[in-house]
Amino acid sequence: MSVKIGAHVDLSDAVAQAKEIGAEVAQAFLSDPQAWKVPPLDHPGGAEAFREETAAAGIDVFVHAPYVINVASTNNRIRIPSRKLLQQIMTGAGEIGAKGVVVHGGHVTAKDDPDVGFDNWRKAIDALETDVPVLIENTAGGDFSMARRLDRLEMLWAAVMRANGAENVGFTLDTCHAWAGGIDLATAVDDIRAITGRIDLVHANDSRDTAGSGADRHAHFGDGNIPPELLVGVVAAAGAPVVCETHGDMGPDIAWLRERLAA
Repeated sequence: MSVKIGAHVDLSDAVAQAKEIGAEVAQAFLSDPQAWKVPPLDHPGGAEAFREETAAAGIDVFVHAPYVINVASTNNRIRIPSRKLLQQIMTGAGEIGAKGVVVHGGHVTAKDDPDVGFDNWRKAIDALETDVPVLIENTAGGDFSMARRLDRLEMLWAAVMRANGAENVGFTLDTCHAWAGGIDLATAVDDIRAITGRIDLVHANDSRDTAGSGADRHAHFGDGNIPPELLVGVVAAAGAPVVCETHGDMGPDIAWLRERLAA
């Protein structure tokens, strides 16, 4: 089957890295994923040069938002900077021609009403000024997460679909996160599509830890605990572009997945 497969790369050298590992899709950070500031674009020639280079190479680009973003938070000192940072990332993603921005679902705390977190997501989507899709990603751990389990995802989706700009909200399915979060990978695509109606991107990663562990620890294909047939099954059923995210040489992972999809 024809699915575009790629990996996470460095923004400054995205095309060269993608070509080296045979990637048709490139995902990158626009800033330090653990920081609140967005520096000038780390690419020679800036956004226009990046857009021209990736287009000429036929590479689809996705941006991963910083991990610090938590628009669900009930803490003003987290939520307000999160919304500001997300807007900056969405603007930057538009400038480089990205197909979407991946954002973790975030969480509230034990003392919070989760409905407030879901509504904070609605408000965040309401406030965004962008034509680039916001691709909410399921997360691996936390009892108070907005997008770890299917029941929470259903409530989150109902909230964001009430927002202005709801048509720009999509979904990223991470196989490691789903496995660790307790979602059954055998039915994950159907179960999630029943809620969201769509899967726009797959993060295809093996998991170092066992099912339901809550641990977000990616592994190269064949080195983790997810049965290979489940990984391949998710990618085949989703039919969406794929990004592999494990640290190290991603060429073998891309080849591993392509070989099994073609079998």
